[in-house]
Amino acid sequence: MKKIVVFASGSGSNFQTIVEKLHLKKCEVALLVCDKEGAYCVERAKLLGIPTFVFHPKDYAKKADFEKVICQELSKVEPNLIVLAGYMRIIGQTLLDAYEGKIINIHPALLPAFPGRDGITDALNYGVKIMGVTVHYVDAGIDTGKIIDQSCFKRSGQESKEEIINRIHELEHELYPPVIERLLEL
Repeated sequence: MKKIVVFASGSGSNFQTIVEKLHLKKCEVALLVCDKEGAYCVERAKLLGIPTFVFHPKDYAKKADFEKVICQELSKVEPNLIVLAGYMRIIGQTLLDAYEGKIINIHPALLPAFPGRDGITDALNYGVKIMGVTVHYVDAGIDTGKIIDQSCFKRSGQESKEEIINRIHELEHELYPPVIERLLEL
């Protein structure tokens, strides 16, 4: 069975969806990597029986140092794919070199428009009528990797920001697991 490792920094709703839809059915979710000790994704992992590796970036002089430690942890499980699910750090060259073409991310906007930390707010501020999510390969840029898949919906213009965020999360939960499954079959 192929293995994936999920990286997350926050609540972990995408992580939980991936585990519930794919773990031990289509792949093994072998590890959760998290950069924030108190993040709820770590609690979700415990409840779901998924091993975790939590690190503290401030304990390291530079990104390459903690990415070397992450690579050591990853080598123990030998993942076929690394799945970023709300991981709020830019992947550095150390991880990119070790796992080239094997790291994917989901972004809450229709790339190439609105890359970066707050794609939803940026899209809303611009007044777009079509909102969506993008799954893409991770490269050295910020949300610049090759697009794998996208999904979208048309705004009515009456939704609150919270309603838009909820719809974006629903799209993420629908799109990400089948994309992961498809990539593991390649």
